[in-house]
Amino acid sequence: MSTSSPEAVKKLLENMQTDLRSLSMECKKKFPPVKEAAESGIVKIKTIAARNSDILATLKENSSEVVQPFLMGCGTKEPKITQLCLAAIQRLMSHEVVSEAAAGNIINMLWQLMENGLEELKLLQTVLVLLTTNTVVHDQVLSKAIVLCFRLHFTKDNITNNTAAATVRQVVTVVFERMVAEDERFKDIVEQPPPVQGNTNRRSVSTLRPSAKDAYMLFQDLCQLVNADAPYWLVGMTEMTRTFGLELLESVLNDFPGVFLQHQEFSFLLKERVCPLVIKLFSPNIKFRQGNSSAASPAPVEKPYFPICMRLLRVVSVLIKHFYSLLVTECEIFLSLLVKFLDGEKPQWLRAVAVESVHRLCVQPHLLRSFCLSYDMKQHSTKVFRDIVNALGSFIQSLFIVLNTGNPAATNTSTGFCSNPTLTGGSLTTQAAFEYRGTWIPLMTVSVQGSAKATYLEMLDKVEPPSIPEGYAMSVAFSALLDLVRGITSMIERELAEEEAAVRREANPDQNTQPDVSLLGAHLVWEEMVSACWCGLLAALSLLLDASTDETATESILKAELTVAVLCGRLGLVTPRDAFITAICKASLPPHYALTVLSSNTANLNNKAKNIQCMRTLLNLAHCHGAVLGTSWQLVLATLQHLVWILGLKPGFGGALKPGRAVEGPSTVLTTAVMTDLPVISNILSRLFESSQYLADVSLHHLISALCSLSLEAVEMAYGTNKEPSLFAVAKLLETGLVNMDRIEILWRPLTGHLLDVCQHPNARMREWGAEAVTSLIKAGLAYKHNPPLAQNQRLQLLLLNPLKELSNVLHADIRQKQLESVLQILQSQGDSLGPGWPLVLGVIGAIRNDQGESLIRTAFQCLQLVVTDFLPTMPCACLQIVVDVAGSFGLQNQELNISLTSIGLLWNISDYFFQRGEAITQELEREEAALQKQAQEKGEPLNRPFHPAPPFDCLWLCLYAKLGQLCVDPRPAVRKSAGQTMFSTIAAHGTLLQQSTWHIVVWKVLFHLLDCVRKSSTTADKEKIESGGGNILIHHSRDTAEKQWAETWVLTLAGVARIFNTRRYLLQQLGDFFKAWEVLLDHIQSAALSKNSEVSLAALKSFQEILQIATPVKDSAMPTNALAAMGVPPILIDPLSALGPGRPLLRSDSMLERLTSYNGAELQVPSPGEELALEDAALWWSAWNTWYRTGTDSTRPPNGGTGTDRPSFVPSQPFLTALVQIVPALYQHIKTVFSMEDLRRLGVILHGAVSIPISSDASPFILPSYTEAVLTSLQEAVLTALDVLQKAICVGPENLQVMYPAIFEQLLLFVEFSCKPPQYGKMETKHVANAKYNQAEWVALNYVPFAERSLEVVVDLYHKTACHKAVINEKVLQNIIKTLRMPLGLKYGCPSESTWKLAVSSLLKVLSAGLPVARQHASSGMFDTMWPELANAFEDFLFTKSTPPDNVSIQEFQKNEAIDVEVVQLISTEILPFAIFIPKDFVGQIMAMLNKGSIHSQSSSFTEAEVDVRMREEFSKVCFETLLQFSFSNKVSTPQEGYISRMALSVLLKRSQDVLRRYVDDERLSGRCPLPRQQVTEIIFVLKAISTLMDSLKKTQPENVDGTTWAQVIALYPTLVECITCSSSEVSSALKEAMGPFKDFMQPPVSRVQNGES
Repeated sequence: MSTSSPEAVKKLLENMQTDLRSLSMECKKKFPPVKEAAESGIVKIKTIAARNSDILATLKENSSEVVQPFLMGCGTKEPKITQLCLAAIQRLMSHEVVSEAAAGNIINMLWQLMENGLEELKLLQTVLVLLTTNTVVHDQVLSKAIVLCFRLHFTKDNITNNTAAATVRQVVTVVFERMVAEDERFKDIVEQPPPVQGNTNRRSVSTLRPSAKDAYMLFQDLCQLVNADAPYWLVGMTEMTRTFGLELLESVLNDFPGVFLQHQEFSFLLKERVCPLVIKLFSPNIKFRQGNSSAASPAPVEKPYFPICMRLLRVVSVLIKHFYSLLVTECEIFLSLLVKFLDGEKPQWLRAVAVESVHRLCVQPHLLRSFCLSYDMKQHSTKVFRDIVNALGSFIQSLFIVLNTGNPAATNTSTGFCSNPTLTGGSLTTQAAFEYRGTWIPLMTVSVQGSAKATYLEMLDKVEPPSIPEGYAMSVAFSALLDLVRGITSMIERELAEEEAAVRREANPDQNTQPDVSLLGAHLVWEEMVSACWCGLLAALSLLLDASTDETATESILKAELTVAVLCGRLGLVTPRDAFITAICKASLPPHYALTVLSSNTANLNNKAKNIQCMRTLLNLAHCHGAVLGTSWQLVLATLQHLVWILGLKPGFGGALKPGRAVEGPSTVLTTAVMTDLPVISNILSRLFESSQYLADVSLHHLISALCSLSLEAVEMAYGTNKEPSLFAVAKLLETGLVNMDRIEILWRPLTGHLLDVCQHPNARMREWGAEAVTSLIKAGLAYKHNPPLAQNQRLQLLLLNPLKELSNVLHADIRQKQLESVLQILQSQGDSLGPGWPLVLGVIGAIRNDQGESLIRTAFQCLQLVVTDFLPTMPCACLQIVVDVAGSFGLQNQELNISLTSIGLLWNISDYFFQRGEAITQELEREEAALQKQAQEKGEPLNRPFHPAPPFDCLWLCLYAKLGQLCVDPRPAVRKSAGQTMFSTIAAHGTLLQQSTWHIVVWKVLFHLLDCVRKSSTTADKEKIESGGGNILIHHSRDTAEKQWAETWVLTLAGVARIFNTRRYLLQQLGDFFKAWEVLLDHIQSAALSKNSEVSLAALKSFQEILQIATPVKDSAMPTNALAAMGVPPILIDPLSALGPGRPLLRSDSMLERLTSYNGAELQVPSPGEELALEDAALWWSAWNTWYRTGTDSTRPPNGGTGTDRPSFVPSQPFLTALVQIVPALYQHIKTVFSMEDLRRLGVILHGAVSIPISSDASPFILPSYTEAVLTSLQEAVLTALDVLQKAICVGPENLQVMYPAIFEQLLLFVEFSCKPPQYGKMETKHVANAKYNQAEWVALNYVPFAERSLEVVVDLYHKTACHKAVINEKVLQNIIKTLRMPLGLKYGCPSESTWKLAVSSLLKVLSAGLPVARQHASSGMFDTMWPELANAFEDFLFTKSTPPDNVSIQEFQKNEAIDVEVVQLISTEILPFAIFIPKDFVGQIMAMLNKGSIHSQSSSFTEAEVDVRMREEFSKVCFETLLQFSFSNKVSTPQEGYISRMALSVLLKRSQDVLRRYVDDERLSGRCPLPRQQVTEIIFVLKAISTLMDSLKKTQPENVDGTTWAQVIALYPTLVECITCSSSEVSSALKEAMGPFKDFMQPPVSRVQNGES
């Protein structure tokens, strides 16, 4: 019920009247004035009640009168009356009907009562009611009321004292509450405060409102009182205690901070009065040192007084809490003092109280932050915040070092504890405690976490210092530390979170807003706070952690360390973060954990548990706060690695760690308790790395780089030891990579880069794991479903595959094996989707070296085979070239021959694939080429790829050919052979796909290059014999040196190239430099032909033949022209070259269809078969001829110098020479138009040389016919064929060619001479074949007779045809023939072969039959003048040979030979003598002399009688004589010439007859009785018959035709005839009779007519 309600007023009036009545009743007797006053008061009240509506207001106005009776009653000093009056006054007060004046009167009355010591409690009650119910009491009155209460506080009565103290406190509060209320009322009225005039007048309070003024005065006087000065306002104070004053000050400051902060006057008081006061009062505590003896100091120091000191600290706490912003400097001093009080030299109670004060600060993080801002961050200011934390730390440390010195109370209380109460009564103490180096401090529960509930700061009633239980200070300090950490970190974390939220709200997605300046400031404060406190915190926490024996305490310490570490991490303060993490790490590992000391000390076991606890914290840190660890991952991981090692965990699949089987080393320290934790820890470890997937990219990078450097350390450690290396880091890198596959890109490079280094390690286990990790990651990366998929993210795919390629640089075979196995797996699982990764994969497969061993190469080759068989269609065409290169490199490796050969097969398969998929590949490559071209243009660089100008598809072929080309010069013969066959087959099979321009490259860069290399290798190859071909393979003698093996390669290559030139000539001719290429090819053929290896040289000629037979006859006119025309082939395609052949219908061997398919009509540009082509061809053929000529010259040139014993360096074989000569006919067909005499002469030299070359004895059985057969060798055949072709060509050729006939004759005649005089080859000694026993003679000369004879036949035939040709006549061919034949004719029986001279005779006869008519025809020209003597000599040599016939000639044989002689004489008689007029006289004379000689039987004495008839060549003589006779008389002498020959013959005949007769007569006379030899008788008979015939002839002749001398000779015969009459032979007699008969006609000279005037 409110005091102003009508009922309350009514009640008040009633009560007042009742009180007044009571008063009047009490005072009726003793105090009449009081009674009267009371009664008038009743009247007054009634009057007020009756007259006024607002009774209370009226009462208040008249309150002085209304109160008067009660005041008078109090003045009676009667207890009962006084009590009644006071009660009544209180009732009035409570209804607020007391005016200011009345209140003053009341106070004065109370003062009197107080001075009289009456009703003290009631007084206090009244004062309280008066001051609390209204605000009428002000200024002096108020001060008097307050002083009254103070005075009562210091009475003797305890109850009064305490009540007064409470009242004072309440009154003081009321004063300030009034001021607050007054401020509240006036807060909207803004008044201009007058300027403060400095601090000249402390009491300048004129500006304050009434209540404020009271408060001001009161507070000022409180300060005065505490300072023991007289008060200004509280007049009448008699005594005052400091403790009470300090309590009052503290309560005012604590309850009304706003007053001091809002009013300058009050702030001034704080600064000017309170702070100096506090500092002054603190001084005994500051100066005091525990244990100082008074003797040491000059003046005795005042001892610290617990009650004041403790209250001062409370005041300081309040000042600091509320006013540090006003009292910056002062607070700095206070805080410094506080820190000082923690010194070990201070009394225990002081330290305890100080620690409690510090704890109070520690639970106010915002306050601490303000310290940091106000002091630590200002220049030249004390680092207060830092000092507080450091002091706490030092305090804790000091507790462990100094315990209980100089405090008797504490000493007594602590006697219950021993210095290390580990065992009490044989059981473990379970009390929580810290123990460090023998110092044991129990841990108490001092306050709830986060609140600083002090014990000793609240002991306001204690006068003496309390005794502090052991461990109390430690416990408070410990709580303070934890609260400090908790407060600061949670505050900063909260603000960080708000900041992040704000940033997120502000951040527009498109632009990064600059961070707010205030935020920046906040960051600085946070960083400063952490920087300031971390050292102290770390020192203290580490020490406590070390000393802690209680699991909960340990947990708290670890949590604090963890929290700070994480906070530092978030703020980016690396050093403190690392320091805290280091502390946790150190604590996680047992001290000296490497020593395997098994200690029975329980502390050890305790430690193990603590290590595990720390380790869990560490794992927790890594697990939950990995994001802020940054570079300190290194520390964490190093520790975890040690842990893994201690626990003996080994990496398993995917990098997870599992307990190993046998654990060795320090793990023996592990207790069973720890063992139970093993699975948990191993589990957390795994989860830790799994959780890396939630880390931010930057943090993940830190984790990876930490793992890498950890691994590097492990790698360093593993050098040079064979101990098990630490695989922790490698395993965890793998695990981390596997769980972060979705963003593998960001960590791939550092991750794989490091693992690749590990793969190089010499320790096998280490490397094996490195490789395992790399390959697992690559396989996982390729198999992972990335977004976007790998197919669309080429860069990522290449990134993933790159380490696979890098592994190729590792030299260790096990790593390469692992790498290649991975490639195989990748091919099998992801082969179809490798796309742009193919180059890398192929690079890996192809990264083989010869030092790698077979198994590696085999594995790699498996991969390649898989690629070629399955994946060629799926890979980008740009990679096909790489496939070719890789396949080639397998061909070139020298470890495994089979692989080399198989890889060549793969190249063939690849070429087939190119062929089948040509169009698709071409399109794709051209697209790519265009893109590359564009890029290159943008960069302004030329496009860089092999064989650039050629189209890309052609380049692919060129790469293939180039690779095969390299293989063709491999050191191993089998590889060369296989590669060569493959290469030429490929070009033959697929060459049509190439563009024309590409053929240019094929010819120059591939084929000729290859030929160059092969030629070089062949000429430099080793001639040492190779014993066996590896293993037990025997090598054939034709391949038993490197040189011979290379020869095979050279043969193969040259043949291949020649074949291409042959089959593709049509195409090649359209290239610009076909002529040049042709020259080069010919050069190669020439150098091969001249090589010293017969296999090569022969093959070279085969190739030469092949390229010369550019067009081969069509078999059975397989595709005749009309058939082609029917197919729609334009006639121009039907070969223009056929015109060049020797009149045969020819088709080129390029198949017609091939040409049609590869060139459509538009591209086909066949030059008209006109001059251009003819000219080009002529040049080609001429070049070929020159090559042939050079080859022939060099190969047939005889060796010079040296005696017969020197074996010449090289003698060409017969097959070679045969082949060489066989080329001539074909070649000649093409060059005959330009073939000159000089060329013919050169050809002759070569042919001659070729035929002269002997055969090596070991080859002779295969080449030579047995001596009995007269057969030509194939070489001789070839030579004759060549000459035959030539003469036939001359025959049908133009007139100007015929000048060559003589040269051909000359050549043939040289060969004819061989019959008698075999040619010499240099100075070589040769044995005749008949005498050559094998192996005796190195060289065997051929049997040249058949050849010479065949040559002779050719000469005869040819002469028959050409006798009349002008050149033949002019060059005296006939004379030369005769001259040549003279040799065999002259030798006759001396000829090596009997057939020779017979043939020579028959040939001579044949030649003369053709030649003599011509000679007669040209007698006048003198062309044949020199021929006649030659002929005469030939006849002479033959008919009268010096050689004797061999003894074994049969008579039949002799008669045959004689018949030949007769034939010759008959020729003379038919062909020569009849035409004597055209023949020189000398010649006829010679012939006549010869006939004469022949007609006389000449006999040698050596003949036996039996043989004489035959040997005397009767028949021959007879013919001679007959011939002589025949020409002796000619009936029809038409010319003087004829007459002359007759006369000559006659003269010879007569002379001959005379000789015979004379000799006969002489012989007859000498012989006596003996008959003369048969032939002489025959001869004489023959002569006699001839004489009779002659006589008949002379008789018939016109006398004028017979010469005078003739007559004389005839007559001279007669006496001789007469002498013969005495002969004894009857035959001679009868012949003589016939001969002498005709002489009768000449007995007288006939009658002569006169002729020319003569008789």
